[in-house]
Amino acid sequence: MHVLVIEDNPDLVANVADFLEGRGHTLDIAYNGYAGLGFALENDYDAMILDLMLPGIDGFEVCARLRSAGRALPVLMLTARDGLEDKLEGFASGADDYLVKPFALQELEARLVAIARRSGSGHPGRTAERLRVADLEMDLATRRVTRAGQLVDLPPIPMKFLEVLMRRSPQLVSRAELERAAWGDEPPDSDALRAHLHLLRQAIDKPFPRSLLHTVRGFGYRLGEDDQD
Repeated sequence: MHVLVIEDNPDLVANVADFLEGRGHTLDIAYNGYAGLGFALENDYDAMILDLMLPGIDGFEVCARLRSAGRALPVLMLTARDGLEDKLEGFASGADDYLVKPFALQELEARLVAIARRSGSGHPGRTAERLRVADLEMDLATRRVTRAGQLVDLPPIPMKFLEVLMRRSPQLVSRAELERAAWGDEPPDSDALRAHLHLLRQAIDKPFPRSLLHTVRGFGYRLGEDDQD
C-alpha cells in the first residue's frame, strides 16, 4: 500500500516506517497538520495514519477538511486518548478507525489493510437507487440522505450502517451483520460500534419528533416507524 503518515513524534514515525516499509509498503510522512492535509489533497493514497494531537491543525480538523473536500481516503486515527467522547469526535470528523497508543505495529498494519480494503465500496457506475423508510431517504448514487426533506450529514461508517438497516427494514439486523458491513471480518473493539450507532441516532432521530432507529436488547437493531422493543 501507499500510506500517508501524519505524526509529529519522530521516534514513533521511525518505528512505523521501519515496520511498514519492511512489510513492502511505501510511506509519505508529514509532521504537522497543514503539511499532511496538503499531501492528502494533492496525492493518491491507499490509507492514512493520522495523529490526533498535531502542530498547526489537529487530527480532527485535518480529517474534517479532507471529508469536506470530498476525499474518501481511509483514515486510521492515532491518539493517546481512550475515552468514548474522543472516539465519537474522531468518527464524527470522518475517521474510519481509531487506534489508541501504545499499540502493536502488527495491529496497525492489520487495521490499515482492513480500511483500505473496505474503501473499494464507492460503487462507481452503480445505477441510481433510492431507499426510503418513513420520511427517511437515501440516494445510493449520490449518498445523499434526507429526513423530512432536511439534509442529514453522516460520516462513512454510520452511512454504511444506515444502508444495511434501510435495506432490511423493518427486519432486525444483528450486531454482527452491522460489523461485517462496516469492517469485514476484522471488527474493532465494541466501543466503535456503539460510537457509530450513537452518531447515526443523533443524526437521523434526535432532531425529529419520532425515532426510527430502535435497539432490540440482546438481538440487534432495526429501522422503522413503530417501536416494537
